[in-house]
Amino acid sequence: MPKEATTSRAGRGGSVKKAAARVKKRPTKAEQRAEMTEQILDVAEQLFSRHGLYGVTLKDVASQVGVHHTLLNYYFKDKKTLFDAVIARRAEVTSSLRMQALDEYEAASGGRPTVEGALHAFLDTDLDLYIQGGENWKNYGALSALVSNTPYGAELMDQHFDPVVLRLIDLLKKAMPDCAEEDIFWGYHFVTGALMLTLARTGRIDRLSGGLCRSDDYDAVKERMAGFMAAGFSAIRKRREDDATD
Repeated sequence: MPKEATTSRAGRGGSVKKAAARVKKRPTKAEQRAEMTEQILDVAEQLFSRHGLYGVTLKDVASQVGVHHTLLNYYFKDKKTLFDAVIARRAEVTSSLRMQALDEYEAASGGRPTVEGALHAFLDTDLDLYIQGGENWKNYGALSALVSNTPYGAELMDQHFDPVVLRLIDLLKKAMPDCAEEDIFWGYHFVTGALMLTLARTGRIDRLSGGLCRSDDYDAVKERMAGFMAAGFSAIRKRREDDATD
């Protein structure tokens, strides 16, 4: 076969392959729906994290997505359904990861957990999501902080996070078997309050510290929070012991 013919065929073959590569497979309707759903959830998450449930309308979400607001009803029947879906989407991720971290920590501790070790498993796993997950995860953190201080938001927190919180409480009881149960629950109350304030990213610590600290510096928070809170549990426990000896 002449060399020119071989070269010509090879050239045509390469062109065909390149052309085929340029032809993208059309996404299925299910894939299109899933993609649009994620886009709606991302936009709604951002808006809700700044304005809350009652400060956002479906028209606001649709405008940011770039679609007519009636299209949103095809995906979510009303604003409350959309809001619930925004909360639930990442709640499952953070809850399951923290539950796994707590289980693994207890196994590694040989049945002798410490307060600080349990808090590291619970807090660090969550903070890593906000450190590594980008702006969307930070928006979710801010939204969680906002809604946890409302009656309806507290109901959602109960629904999605009670199992993993009670798992942490169980480990804290094992770490401090002689500690009053109410002190352990109060201790957790203070832990979650500090975590929610951190996730809110208000910028207040930035201004108070003159820029020395940043409210979005989750690495700095991760380095300090578990140890600080563990010391708080110890202080509550010691106060109770001191009162008993008086």
